[in-house]
Amino acid sequence: MKSLLIRLTHGLSEQDISADELLHVNDFLAKRYITKKDAIYKFNSKYRAGTLGLVQKGTAYLNVIGELTRDLFIAEGDLGIAQEGDLIIAQRLLGKRGTPSAKIAEIVGRAQSYSIAYILSKDGRKSLVDLKTEYPAGVEISEKDLNSYEDGDVFKVDNQDYTIMEKLGNIKDPLVDEKIVLAQFNKHDEFEPEVLEIATSFKKVDASKYKNRVDLRKLPFCTIDPVTAKDYDDAIYWDNENATLYVAIADVSEYVTPFGAIDNEAIYRSFSIYLPHRSIPMLPRQLSETLCSLQPHVDRLSYVFEIKLDLDSLEVAESKVYEAIIHSDRRFNYEEIDDFFNGKLKATNNKEKDIFDYLTKLRVVTDALKEKRLKIGYDFHSTEIEMEIDKNSNLISTTYAEETPSHSLIEDCMLLANKEAAAQFERGIFRIHEPPSQAKIQKLYQELASIGMFIDIKNSIKETITDIQNQARAMDLESEVDTLIIRSQMQARYAPMNSGHFGLGFEAYTHFTSPIRRYSDLIVHRLLKAINKNDTQEGSYVLRNIESLSMTISEKEREASTIEVEFMARKYARWAEANINKEFKARISATDPEVKAELHDEIQGAKLNITSSENVVLFQDVIVCIDKVDIAKAKIFARVVKSGD
Repeated sequence: MKSLLIRLTHGLSEQDISADELLHVNDFLAKRYITKKDAIYKFNSKYRAGTLGLVQKGTAYLNVIGELTRDLFIAEGDLGIAQEGDLIIAQRLLGKRGTPSAKIAEIVGRAQSYSIAYILSKDGRKSLVDLKTEYPAGVEISEKDLNSYEDGDVFKVDNQDYTIMEKLGNIKDPLVDEKIVLAQFNKHDEFEPEVLEIATSFKKVDASKYKNRVDLRKLPFCTIDPVTAKDYDDAIYWDNENATLYVAIADVSEYVTPFGAIDNEAIYRSFSIYLPHRSIPMLPRQLSETLCSLQPHVDRLSYVFEIKLDLDSLEVAESKVYEAIIHSDRRFNYEEIDDFFNGKLKATNNKEKDIFDYLTKLRVVTDALKEKRLKIGYDFHSTEIEMEIDKNSNLISTTYAEETPSHSLIEDCMLLANKEAAAQFERGIFRIHEPPSQAKIQKLYQELASIGMFIDIKNSIKETITDIQNQARAMDLESEVDTLIIRSQMQARYAPMNSGHFGLGFEAYTHFTSPIRRYSDLIVHRLLKAINKNDTQEGSYVLRNIESLSMTISEKEREASTIEVEFMARKYARWAEANINKEFKARISATDPEVKAELHDEIQGAKLNITSSENVVLFQDVIVCIDKVDIAKAKIFARVVKSGD
């Protein structure tokens, strides 16, 4: 339902309405919530759709769908039976002074279509409660059925009709964690038979059938990815003599056609999800890990940006993008390239020698590009945890991921291609990042002042932040302070019109380089192909729902991120349960409104809710004792025992 409301907010073409959606559209039209003009359905100006926020004292705000729209106040008496999280169509109350307000016209569903519930025994009686809140799940269930379940049994619940969809397992079993985090957003690994049938129908690449593609198979491309990667989106080649960078990207759009079965599933998923032990791909593995993946020693279809640089100014002299065929000579992981840069890895054949030769020269260029980029954009060092779990889904170890020269080299190649792609269109799908609000910046300054930093307001936010980062480095708090700075920023998102990327310091930016794992990049490929062919009809076809698609993809990105974060939180909680009453090193990560800490010991990165502390300050090193763990909510409670060393 939310997808329908988003599209009706921006304008929904008659030809894009499914049979199920048509029932709702006709109902909304009869009630005059929406209008129809030139085969486009759109909300009447008197009505808005959105999600109901926190209900307090019989009033609430409606979080209205759409950009540049203000939330609407729902006053006491206008709320009816609506609850927080309901999807609402509201009638605006025009002509009233004060805060923009509305009254509820209709509750049309729940913002979260699914939730997780489990059996909890209290005072000798079983009940089915929401996993995160422990409030009743709202499911009608008989006493007999309740008693047939065991304590801790976990279920997926349909929030539209409050029925149990499936039993996921028991909360005591670590293997249920993955099912919980995926089920809350209805994510799944399996693909429908129709999708798999299409995915397996493609034959291996025969270059003779692609006469119109540029043949780049003689160029010694290579891929550089994590050691565990199976989907290789991008390959690179540096022509040092002509100062030209080739960024070859998997040509997913050759196989995934708009509005086909694979495309519909890809839109629904929008992103691949990466858990510590496995991935849930956006595309069937026959494509994501095989035919589209730029594997070594096989011909692959690719979409290539050829970028010629002026090495004096480090500006792009010219660039072009075209369909090509490549034949990657080598698949490297980051560790191998870092070993080469450190003199620990030598070429074993002439092809590797050629690759290492151009990578050495390319590194000089990308280092210079990064130095230039960071004069305007930001260089953040927030920590990313890599987690290892065993076959029983228990936490074994954690390590902090490091950005190394190999990561940096690939990153600046991809940034360059993404930036060039964004320069090709005025309306499409941009990756935007707006400047932080003044209120958030002031809060950041107050937090930093509380740990003894002197905040010297410079001529620009960039200069001020750079000075703060320099102080943080001297205090050995670089990643912690960078995390605070990131929290103060707006969240990057997708949008049909450009408004720049504050964090990177780019006037225009998009995502072009990962169509195997991000749907936005696939849209960009389709758009660029239409532009190159001067096919305005195809271009319009690609962009006809771009406003609602941009919003939907942004939401799907947050879902994928939530799944990844919550899965790790559940692994931490189970580890902590096995270590109750033990003491560990930690660092205070927040003091307002609650005291929180982060583990910095044999296991790193676990978030702790501090229940007992005296006079601790932000970023103070402490010794904590784990007191209690709530496995259902994945929360760890600890008390500060003493100050750390």
